[in-house]
Amino acid sequence: MHFEEKTISKEVLYEGKIIDVEKHLVTLPNDQTAYREIVKHNGAVAVCAMTPENKVILVKQFRKPLEHTLIEIPAGKLEIGENREAAAKRELEEETGYRTKNLTHIGDVYGAPGFSNELISIYFTNQLEKGHIQLDEDEFVETLYYTLSDVQQAVSSRKIKDAKTLIALQYVLSVYNHSNEKG
Repeated sequence: MHFEEKTISKEVLYEGKIIDVEKHLVTLPNDQTAYREIVKHNGAVAVCAMTPENKVILVKQFRKPLEHTLIEIPAGKLEIGENREAAAKRELEEETGYRTKNLTHIGDVYGAPGFSNELISIYFTNQLEKGHIQLDEDEFVETLYYTLSDVQQAVSSRKIKDAKTLIALQYVLSVYNHSNEKG
């Protein structure tokens, strides 16, 4: 079956600093038409960083759309034309005060493909050096350090609800639990 939806027309409803919102009239695979509301986003990056003491660096911050705080890996939006790996290194230092020269690409994910094109690239590093926290003027975070046991507990108790963070923490748990089984 052919699943593609062809855009007949589109209307820009909103152009913002972080997102644009469009309304598309589309032709469906059954030749009917429907409207799709689409959030356009330049993309984002996220870094799961582990200290030499094997503690995962997380940030706690208020998320207005949810009206409560979330515990997440450091992350941020991609500037137009910015290289994803460079952006990940920038976000790591801005939010945590740690720098890295080496990142492992865990993967790319779409957080909400039903209405948004935002692609998030997730990285891991355990090679850190101290830098300087440089939060954006409208950004307020608390830095947290979780042991692998804390990570396991937070994941299994569903304390972590952010998708990119769950993916990154599952990666860390699988790599470090697997390496501990060998050692």
